[in-house]
This record gives sequence, structure tokens and C-alpha cells, in this order.
Amino acid sequence: MRTSRLLLAAALALVAAGSGGSQAEVIDDILGSLSRGASFLELQHEHINLDGVVGFLMLQAELKEAVRTWPHSDPVSWAQRTSAVALVRHLDRSFEKAVAALQQNDPKYYQEFEPLLSWRFWQIPQEWSSTDASLVYPSTMTTECYDEQLSDKCLTLLLGTWKMKGTPCIVTKPCRDTMTRFGCPHYSLSHQLLYFMIGKMRGCSNLLKGDMRPSRSNMTERSYQKIFCSNMMKTNQDIIGDGLTEQTVDIFIENILICGLAGFSDFYKADWLQHILRLQDDEVGCFGRDKSIASQIIGDELLEQLQPHSRVKRREKILPDGCSSHMTAVAVGALGGYLNYYLAEQDITKRPLS
Repeated sequence: MRTSRLLLAAALALVAAGSGGSQAEVIDDILGSLSRGASFLELQHEHINLDGVVGFLMLQAELKEAVRTWPHSDPVSWAQRTSAVALVRHLDRSFEKAVAALQQNDPKYYQEFEPLLSWRFWQIPQEWSSTDASLVYPSTMTTECYDEQLSDKCLTLLLGTWKMKGTPCIVTKPCRDTMTRFGCPHYSLSHQLLYFMIGKMRGCSNLLKGDMRPSRSNMTERSYQKIFCSNMMKTNQDIIGDGLTEQTVDIFIENILICGLAGFSDFYKADWLQHILRLQDDEVGCFGRDKSIASQIIGDELLEQLQPHSRVKRREKILPDGCSSHMTAVAVGALGGYLNYYLAEQDITKRPLS
């Protein structure tokens, strides 16, 4: 643990040197980016979908934890804390409007995922671990293991929102078998991890009860989280090795967000932070903006609104200005994770080496 903290300090020093700035300036960059993201939420609160709002709520939980534990080390750091407090208040004002818009625009999804629509639901790691390359699958499937509808159903059974006043923490055999399946890629993999994280945060105990497979007898919920994040780390390393593309950048950032929130600190790599920061649109503050399709999207959105009973897709929504709701959400959530982790380690890394 001590070694990993020292490595984090070294990594921060390297990225600061590479960007011509200090660690304080790196934190300034994160806060500045998050401030622009918060302004984007304020402007687009009526249009951001459920996943988008959840990503900003994860950020809010991370910011509140950062403010609570902010090191009282020097005037610069304290000024940064003041900026973070202002950012928290800015987000609080926008959330009330965004959640109300969700309830009106998509009442079914709102009811199913209402427990997630509070920053208090999202627990911030209090201890850290690392992934293990030996847990990487020998091979992975070329297509997703399951669809969004099955994932949603399994999550509502955990949350107790599968019906009005439903019993929470229900784990059916199809859900358990799906969420513990090895070899899944991309979004199937990240949502397997999210399933275990949400179960824990909801207070569900023993999600693995009833699993009679001898080969899994020693597996714990944390074991699955480590396996999933070890494979998500391999995914991200491959993406960086091949070069980030429009097709891979969203899952790259989502993996950082979710595994970071699960307590795997090796996802907070300094060069990955720079990749995220460079993706932000300077004009409107979102991430994943395609200006060329903005006018087309406006027309599509108007057509969609004319369709009776049209379903609002939970995972992705391209906004009228060409911004990606999902990528913006995972990006701000990931940046909040970076901030919280850097601050949590800041005082420790200043200790003498004795």
C-alpha cells in the first residue's frame, strides 16, 4: 500500500512536469473542467437522460467526500476547496431541475431507478487496491453477453423497484448466472461490475447465495469485482495501445469511472487523465461532441417527440448541440474520482520515507 502511494506521487509529479505545471495546477485543471461540465448540466438539464444524471450524481458524491476530507495544507489548496464547495452548490441547484425533468419525460425509468438518483446512494472508496493481470480472461466474446433490458431487470430486482413497494435484493438464477459469467466484453463487463456495486450500496448481502458450482465455491463478491476490473484494465490498455477512437473512448472512460469507484486505484493513471481532459468541448463544456451532426439531431429529436409512447433510451442520448449525454456523464464522474483519489493521497505522500 505504501509503495502504491509513493508511485501515485511520482506519477503526479511526472504529469505535472509533462504539462509544465505542479500538482496544484493538475487539480486546478480538473476543477476547471468540472466547472464547465456543471455549467453544461445547468443548460441541458431538461434533455440529459437517466444515465447522464447518474454520472453527475456520482461526481457529486465524490466532490462532497473530497470537500469533507480536503487537506488543510496551504492557501492554494484551501482556495481550491472553496472552488469545490461552490461547484457542489452549483450542481445541487441543477439536480433538482434535472431529476424533475426525468420524472416528467421518462416516468417508468424514473420509478425503476429512483434509488440511484441521489448522491447519497453512491459510496466513495475508503481503501484502495489494484487489479491483477493474472485474472485476465484467455479470450473474450466478440459481442455483448446480454442486452440493456436484462441488465435493467436484474438491477430493479436488487433495488426493489420491479414493482411498487417491491422487495429489494432479489437475485434470480438467470441474473446471478448472467452477472457472474466470465468472458463478457465491453458494456456487458462494466455492467456486471455495476451490478455487484449497486447490490452492495443497496445493502444486499450474499448476492452469490444459491450458486452451487464447485469451481466458484471460494468466490466472494469482491473476487468478482477484482476479476471484472482486471479485465476492464486490459480493455483500456488495449484501447490505448491501438489508439483512442470515437468507437472506444466511451467504454474507456466508463471503465475508469466504475473501477475507480470500486476502489481500484490503478485506473487513475496520469496520462489517462490527460486523455479525458482533452476530450472536453471548450465551447459548451460537454464531452464527445460532434458538431457536424448537431442540426441533424435537432430534427431527429423533434421527430421522436411526435411519436406516441416513444421510449427514451437510458444509456445514450445525443443532445441538440451534438453532445453525448453518456460520455459527458462518465467523464465528469471519472474526473471526480481522480480528484477525490489525488486529495486522499496528498497528505500521505508528503510524509517522510522513514
